Amino acid sequence: PPPQHSNMPHSFGTRARTRHMFAKKFRQHGMPHLSQYFLPVKVGDYVDIFANPSIHKGMPHKHYHGRTGIVFNVTKSSVGVRVNKYVNGRILEKRIHVRIEHIRPSKCQKEIISRVKSNEAAKKAAREGGEKVDLKRHPIKPKEGYFLAAPGGDGTVTTIQPLPFSDLV
Repeated sequence: PPPQHSNMPHSFGTRARTRHMFAKKFRQHGMPHLSQYFLPVKVGDYVDIFANPSIHKGMPHKHYHGRTGIVFNVTKSSVGVRVNKYVNGRILEKRIHVRIEHIRPSKCQKEIISRVKSNEAAKKAAREGGEKVDLKRHPIKPKEGYFLAAPGGDGTVTTIQPLPFSDLV
């Protein structure tokens, strides 16, 4: 007989294909810490949207999970975030409101802010010293060449040759 195919309907729900995305890590289950509710969020902050599966209210759609956006509104229990979404070859700015449990402060600006601080300090030191300073980022150069010490320790190179073939008959 021909193979039997099951005619299960395909699921297109809002939480479809989120088996691992909306699952907590091992020994990380349970409610969020209270410090999450006291997160200092201001308009203009960069935040990462990271859905907390233990809180179903105010959960973002799975597409926004892991995305970075900018806060445009702060309400009693939620945060409005501007997020870019790629739709049919164009990027749209979406405005979504997400509960504070599903938000993390983003570290995307950390490197830029630290670089600005170091550049300002370098500029100030150069102004006081009276010399020019290069503030551009440069690619990491290759490592300098060096001679590897011989493994014997005495510095002489020993050549190893195979024994001449001898028939065992």
